[in-house]
Amino acid sequence: MENNKQEKPALLVIDMVKDNFRHDKPLPITPFAKAMIPRINQLSGAFREKGCPVVFATDAFSKDDFIFKGSMKPHSLAGTEGAEVVDELDRDERDLWLPKPRFSAFFRTDLADWLHQRGVTLCAVSGIATNFCVLTTVMDALCHDFKAVLIEDCTAAMSKVVHEQILACYRHNPLYPLFRILPAKALMEGLFQDTGCSSD
Repeated sequence: MENNKQEKPALLVIDMVKDNFRHDKPLPITPFAKAMIPRINQLSGAFREKGCPVVFATDAFSKDDFIFKGSMKPHSLAGTEGAEVVDELDRDERDLWLPKPRFSAFFRTDLADWLHQRGVTLCAVSGIATNFCVLTTVMDALCHDFKAVLIEDCTAAMSKVVHEQILACYRHNPLYPLFRILPAKALMEGLFQDTGCSSD
């Protein structure tokens, strides 16, 4: 990733909630999500070290939510333990925990204003699932005038095939370099020369 000394990134960690990591009812995505936790922890630590914002955006649905009128079962209900960030992820008091009512971290939240107030220019998006909440968050970041990076080895879908298909769709896109697909290592090497982030 080319260096841009003016870039001010934020790390968004999407839907890494306890209901998606249950041992009694494992989901197809769970082993892929577990495998990337060490990389997300390394990445979030690097962001904090540079004074860049880290946001944990998590589903917070109601039991009678519209999206449960299809085949999706109720999960990550607002106020329940299952809607909390999974314990294996490192968190800091400076991080923002942002419960969200729908897929995108920007939908009906104040995230865009919160990031703009901190001078953020780029959203680096991790978490699950690549083809749903990660992708919609990336797209909404662009709609709110943020550059966006989908971190390919810090996101996961219900299968490797689905994950790779989504990445393939956007590796070469007309919004480049506003929207890029990058591994965590390339992201860190490109951003953390001189970010200008503050710890506010």
